[in-house]
Amino acid sequence: MISRGQKIRLGLFVLISLFALASLLFLLTRQRLFKKYDVYHIAFEGVSVSGLEVGSPVKYLGVRVGTIRDIRIDPKNVNRILVTVALEPGTPIRQDARADIVSVGITGLKMIEIRGGSQKAPLLKPGSFIHPGTSISDEITGKAEVIAEKAEMILNNLQRMTSPQNIENYENFLANARQAFEQMDAMLKENRSNLRESLAQSRELVDRLTRTSRLLEESVRQIHAFSSSDTLGEILGNTRELTSRLRKANLVELVQEMGELLRRTNRLLAKLDINVSEGSDDLVRSMIVLRSTLEHLNNVVRTLEEDPSVLLRGVKHRESPDELLEK
Repeated sequence: MISRGQKIRLGLFVLISLFALASLLFLLTRQRLFKKYDVYHIAFEGVSVSGLEVGSPVKYLGVRVGTIRDIRIDPKNVNRILVTVALEPGTPIRQDARADIVSVGITGLKMIEIRGGSQKAPLLKPGSFIHPGTSISDEITGKAEVIAEKAEMILNNLQRMTSPQNIENYENFLANARQAFEQMDAMLKENRSNLRESLAQSRELVDRLTRTSRLLEESVRQIHAFSSSDTLGEILGNTRELTSRLRKANLVELVQEMGELLRRTNRLLAKLDINVSEGSDDLVRSMIVLRSTLEHLNNVVRTLEEDPSVLLRGVKHRESPDELLEK
């Protein structure tokens, strides 16, 4: 038999255990039970919220800031779904922010992603409505519509390209191209030897041009070496000295003597005309004198061409034609 004292002790133990368990549960849940959240509402109209569940996360640009507290149909508008979210206190939600429905992996679950919001926009007070964004289904539907339009456009273009008239044009083009290639092939076969000769000549021409360029390069190198040497300076110095001496020479007298010689030659030719009428002896003599005069002139010119320095040092004059006439 259990005594009364044992029953009392057992009851006290049970009470103390229950109190300790309740205290532990209170300590563990008091933060959630008594924590304050910033509550906002989102109204999705005509958008499927399939995959959203109470307790699903709410993120702001990828950072978790709260959870979904409630999902229900708006009694005033059956096409609108009201989603209530509880965010961490002090979460900066701007008035131009938008709430999008995004997928979580490949499980089919979804969450709320708050995006946008400019720094200049005022903060949205708790209890207000956040502007709804788009859902993944809307994005897929929009992309599918764009893809369908582009596919339809491509199919229409293919249909126009494969019309009977275009097919006939393609066949004519291919036939003309085949004929052109055949003619080109025949022409290449006929002129194969000429083409080979032309290629050989072109190769030879390139070789000649290469040799010519090498010769030109060597010539330029030699000219550069010659211009850089002292020989060119010596030649220029000698030329300058010779020019100076020629300027100092008595060229005026030489020119006067040559002019006088020409005048005498003219007189001699005039006398020759007279002598032709007088007799053959005088003609022969005049011819001899004229030949001698021309020889003297040739000698003078040849001497000047061979050695211009005779203008400086002078030469010993032979007997002039006039002296021969005097004799």
